[in-house]
Amino acid sequence: MDVVGDLLARDRRSRSPALVTPEGGERTSRDLITNAHKAANVLRYLGAREGTRVAVDPTPAVHATVAFLGAARLGAPVRFDPSAGVDAGDRVVVIPVGDELSTTPSPGTSLAVFGGAPERSETTHWEQELWSENPAAPPATVSKGDSVIRAGAGEVTHRRLLEAADAVAATHEIGSGTRVVVRTSFGDPRAVAAGVVAPLAHDGVTVLAGDSAGTESRGDLAVVDDADTAAPEPERVVLSALAALED
Repeated sequence: MDVVGDLLARDRRSRSPALVTPEGGERTSRDLITNAHKAANVLRYLGAREGTRVAVDPTPAVHATVAFLGAARLGAPVRFDPSAGVDAGDRVVVIPVGDELSTTPSPGTSLAVFGGAPERSETTHWEQELWSENPAAPPATVSKGDSVIRAGAGEVTHRRLLEAADAVAATHEIGSGTRVVVRTSFGDPRAVAAGVVAPLAHDGVTVLAGDSAGTESRGDLAVVDDADTAAPEPERVVLSALAALED
């Protein structure tokens, strides 16, 4: 695999679980890959292209996950910081509907909201567009040295993100059916590598914990941001112990 979009190849689709929502609902590999292609087409419709940036809410959730994968498929780097994305004039900003009225995008920035219908006519209803969009893979030219995540002032390339994911998978033996629970923000690219890319690349399952840490185990491996963070899963990936990915 050279780029994140390679993980979305149609021949990788199956009926095996690939993602579990914070509410406990399961999505198969077929569901996740299909929705990632749909997300890419929605973002493309909103103006995202190779090299343009997409800002996405960092809370581990289904729509944040598919928006990231869709943007990666297009070659559009993701910034998991909507406020910074608005300030910088990123091409698309994807946020919860509750944040719509407090968010004023710059001219040239398309705003999309999930979790309900928007109040402004110019704001895109993410779910509505996603469910009705074409699931075909959109055209794009993406290289392994291209940026896939914007983190602060740095960039994370497809190559470094995939290498980090493979390293985590090897160290923690992530394989078919391994459940990796994301208990920290997508704002750290290492959380995306360990919690989304590693299980997707190695036929594991991403389990999204959302805003709540919970008290019962939801899987085999927890992704946490600090060594002192409590997690009910039997094993942890501690982000603070991993090497930074930004160039």
